[in-house]
Amino acid sequence: MARANQKPGIVNPKVSIIIPHHGGYTILHECISSIQNSDFKDYEVILVDNNTTDSSIEKVTKEFEDIRVLHLDTNKGYAGGCNEGANAANGEFLIFLNNDTVHESGWIQPLLECLIRNKHIGSVQPKIKNTDNRSMFDYAGASGGFIDIFCYPFTRGRIFNHIEEDINQYDNESKIFWASGCAFMTRRELFMKIKFDEKLFAYMEEIDFHWKLNLMGLDSVVIPQSVVYHSGETLEDSGYKKTYYNHRNSMILFLTNHNLFLMLGLLVPKLFLELISMIRYLITLNVRAFTAQLSTYFWISMHPLYLLKKSRGLSKLKTKSKFSIISKMHKPSIVLDYFIFRKRKYSDLVN
Repeated sequence: MARANQKPGIVNPKVSIIIPHHGGYTILHECISSIQNSDFKDYEVILVDNNTTDSSIEKVTKEFEDIRVLHLDTNKGYAGGCNEGANAANGEFLIFLNNDTVHESGWIQPLLECLIRNKHIGSVQPKIKNTDNRSMFDYAGASGGFIDIFCYPFTRGRIFNHIEEDINQYDNESKIFWASGCAFMTRRELFMKIKFDEKLFAYMEEIDFHWKLNLMGLDSVVIPQSVVYHSGETLEDSGYKKTYYNHRNSMILFLTNHNLFLMLGLLVPKLFLELISMIRYLITLNVRAFTAQLSTYFWISMHPLYLLKKSRGLSKLKTKSKFSIISKMHKPSIVLDYFIFRKRKYSDLVN
């Protein structure tokens, strides 16, 4: 159950900035301070308290009295926290934002102008760079997200663990397959039709959301003139949990969002790639990652009704066929391109 704490602020703001939070005073304080230094002022900040156990919420609300706090009785993850924040939002446009981000002063306006100017665009992402080394792209989003037909994601600026230096090579405004949950803007009316799948909890919920936008015939775009800096992981025990959610959620998207016949045709090579991943974890003695990945298949096998319902639910949204979305995906496999053909940069894929 959510409990809203309404603070005085802008009435009917243009933009609602939604920040799920599960702990950490310093990162949150820096994030809110940075937002308040933004050139754009017609916004509200909704801080979603995902059952925080430290004193960070209390400290921050004493310092920034104009933010709204939405208290949740349980930790609903990034997906559930964002959904609750969207329910409470007053703005016409929503920004979903990680709590460990800081921002250049002019980051909001270019995103907003793009959405206002282009009705066929459903979502926009800033360029996301690393807080600790601002010459480098950040792992979470870089300059826009893509995905291959086996549901392995990558970005302009980061493929798997290879992160590029930002030398303005991806500064063009460009269509992307998905925008990073680290920071992206969308229309509230549109988001409320889709929302995040709360079963995904954390990781790839934004890819699932943007896949649905693609099925609705809407584009997503990266606006590199808007710049956000991200400091890294905040998920507890991220080594195990990150591996678990990434592999599990990739399988969920593969099984449910693809055209049925396409999915069946790709299933054997997908499972082969998953097997190679497990063998790699064993060879490198990464037992935690091996266990996490193995656990994903147990979860998948125990939730057939959820998978069926999720797949059928897309028919209520889509205006394009599931099969048609393959044209927006990388083919055949980013895994092969990266590990076999040694293509480590996004520019290697398109040149």
